[in-house]
Amino acid sequence: MTAVLVPLVVLLPLLGAASALILGRHRRAQMAVSLGVLAAVTVIAAVLLVAVDATGPAVVYIGGWDAPWGITLVVDRLSAIMLVISAIMLLVVLVYSVGQGIADQHRETPVSIFHPSYLILSAGVFNAFIAGDLFNLYVGFEILLSASYVLLTLGGTGERIRAGVTYIIVSLVSSLFFLSAIALIYGATGTVNIAQLSVRLAELPGTVQLMLHLLLLIAFGIKAAVFPLSFWLPDSYPTAPAPVTAVFAGLLTKVGVYAIIRTETVIFTESDVSVLLMVIGGLTMLIGILGALTQADIKRLLSFTLVSHIGYMIFGIAVGSQLGYAATIYYVVHHITVQTTLFLTTGLIERFGGATSINRLAGLLKASPLLGVLFFIPALNLGGIPPFSGFLGKTGLFLAGAEGATGADAWLSWVVIGVGAITSLITLYALTRFWNMAFWRGRSELEGYESVLLGSVLEAPEGATVTATRTTPVLMVVATSALVMLTICLTVFAGPIFDLAGRASADLLDPGAYVSLIFPGGIR
Repeated sequence: MTAVLVPLVVLLPLLGAASALILGRHRRAQMAVSLGVLAAVTVIAAVLLVAVDATGPAVVYIGGWDAPWGITLVVDRLSAIMLVISAIMLLVVLVYSVGQGIADQHRETPVSIFHPSYLILSAGVFNAFIAGDLFNLYVGFEILLSASYVLLTLGGTGERIRAGVTYIIVSLVSSLFFLSAIALIYGATGTVNIAQLSVRLAELPGTVQLMLHLLLLIAFGIKAAVFPLSFWLPDSYPTAPAPVTAVFAGLLTKVGVYAIIRTETVIFTESDVSVLLMVIGGLTMLIGILGALTQADIKRLLSFTLVSHIGYMIFGIAVGSQLGYAATIYYVVHHITVQTTLFLTTGLIERFGGATSINRLAGLLKASPLLGVLFFIPALNLGGIPPFSGFLGKTGLFLAGAEGATGADAWLSWVVIGVGAITSLITLYALTRFWNMAFWRGRSELEGYESVLLGSVLEAPEGATVTATRTTPVLMVVATSALVMLTICLTVFAGPIFDLAGRASADLLDPGAYVSLIFPGGIR
């Protein structure tokens, strides 16, 4: 029964996208289809998580073709966790976008275009998480990227088109690296099945393994936005509508992180690049957060913090222990939720205050206390203030790093731990500085601020224009509030969630179990 549900997480969004295209002239019907599809996928993902955690991974051979000849879909604990948190985020952000669209007459997110593209992107994300071979993983990336090109340029403004061109070029380069790696891997081993590769790649010379390993890391590193491959992100994400930016920031980079985790734990078990990953993780943290310090616009500030916090996940992967992977999985869930929440709150700030720059905002706490709370809680969480999930996740990562700090490279682990602590403090400083300037500072301290609240049109940092309004659609506030509550739940229920992440981590460290799951009769 569980296996029957696995293909539905991809099939339902694709069917929903087709239905949304057919219903292009019926906005309410389109919205109902999109919301219904993602709600159904959320329920299916939750059922899969419970079933997989209780009885073991689910495997589906599409068309009845056994591996490695056919397409294999695999849902283990890690895949199920990613499916659940992604489905929740996509559903909540869709509710937010519906509220924004109704209020703005769909100027920012035209329904006839937005909903089909959004569902196609969802299908690509889900497909990437359950892919059992590298080529199907590539297909998942291409599905979500093709939809993201459309979503990023919605509205057709000059800045969005320019940002979209950069994003498309970088994405195509990443895809070229990925496809080249797949071709070389197939040429060297005769397969692209992930389970089969775990055996066949180990038979190759060490230099060949390292070359293929690095080629895949470059492809996934661009998608995950790790240093020095993250230059494109801060200029691309802030220009999109708030719901699109929230999904991109919360989810798309994590698909790249997931791909790194999967390949490091199953395919390249004999090729050790932990030192390289450790260095990359530390530099990603440091360079990203230093970039955030120079930003006056909250969208760009959050984009740089997004880059820096990817470094924590790379650090956990580099540690490579059960605690390291468990903390990484927990931190991925935390970061998806908190980063999405902050970008949605930024959309509310832009709507209510008329801008997203600290040079043009003041007095928001008095004008909207709820908005101040919605920003303050996830900001503290991202900064790692106890007892929030950000603090718990970072503590887990630091403990894993300390436990793994043995041998000649022990000093490197301690250095990255120190960089992580500094990054957390700077993150807190950058976000609280924005909160103080935008929320705590009085309106009288900002020249011309009265005109903002009266609804004048201001030039946003990226060249777009927004009009301030005192009224905010209820659906936008409800969706953002729901995510804030979810971030609190990640703290309240940190114990059970971390235990689940620990069981997923144990699975990752046993690649033989993954192989026997796909090939119960052994690899021929």
